[in-house]
Amino acid sequence: MKKYLTEADVSAMLVEELRRTGYCILRNEAIARVHALAKDLDPIFDATPFCDGNFYGRRTKRFGSLLKRSGHMVALVLNPVILPAVETILGTGCDRIQLNLTQAIEIHPGEVRQYPHRDQEMWRGANGTQEYLVNILWPLTPFTKENGATRIFPNSHGAAGMAKTDLGAPIFAECEPGSAICFLGSTAHGAGTNISKEVRRGVLVSYSLGWLKPYENLWLAYPPEVARHFPSDLAALAGYAQHRPNLGNYEGQCPSVLLRDERPAHLGAIDALRPDQAEAVAAFAAAERTGA
Repeated sequence: MKKYLTEADVSAMLVEELRRTGYCILRNEAIARVHALAKDLDPIFDATPFCDGNFYGRRTKRFGSLLKRSGHMVALVLNPVILPAVETILGTGCDRIQLNLTQAIEIHPGEVRQYPHRDQEMWRGANGTQEYLVNILWPLTPFTKENGATRIFPNSHGAAGMAKTDLGAPIFAECEPGSAICFLGSTAHGAGTNISKEVRRGVLVSYSLGWLKPYENLWLAYPPEVARHFPSDLAALAGYAQHRPNLGNYEGQCPSVLLRDERPAHLGAIDALRPDQAEAVAAFAAAERTGA
């Protein structure tokens, strides 16, 4: 009798592969959704100017805030295979994860390959002891070696990979729209050279530890009047949730209070502590009150 893999099975396999090699390509994960998203983003790509800088690319276009540009982004961000895998990998280092960014990328003919880098290098923390983020790159057009498919350096992740002086030969993440190119924040990578006559388009969804300052300013990208229309789990990823202890609060409360139809003019601060902290503080406060 043939055994079919469940979403949980595939998610567990994704975690294993990311930890083993630093990257994984899921084939045909969301074909219809990606084609609809591509149509929504067409006019925005057309209107967006080229980047200015050797890292972003002078023949490359980029723009963010994708959750307010297309309703089809929600399903990608909340993908039931990928999101649990990300939570497993990052969950050892935070109370909850957050969105780091959503970004659309278009590489034009003539663009040179990007400087090899690790995305977690934007933070000056310890290297290799904890993954800081996980990236998911969703192609909107076919990714080929000729049109600038992302170059990924296998086994360049984690403490051992980051200690290497030679990254070795990269693989080219060649795949079709609907696939998901997944790689860790400690995995070295970079966009390839586009020697074709076609543009290469994709969208990047990046998740990070919930206590880090994210690449994209989430509250500016998705102010309350926008985020109030998100599902609650998406709003939490987009910054409308506290990270214990007491991080990211609004007037001492969870910023999700801003998404209510009505809220008091004045708010009282409420502890948001981890269980171990709450227990220690409660015991201390009880002893103080008894003594008083």
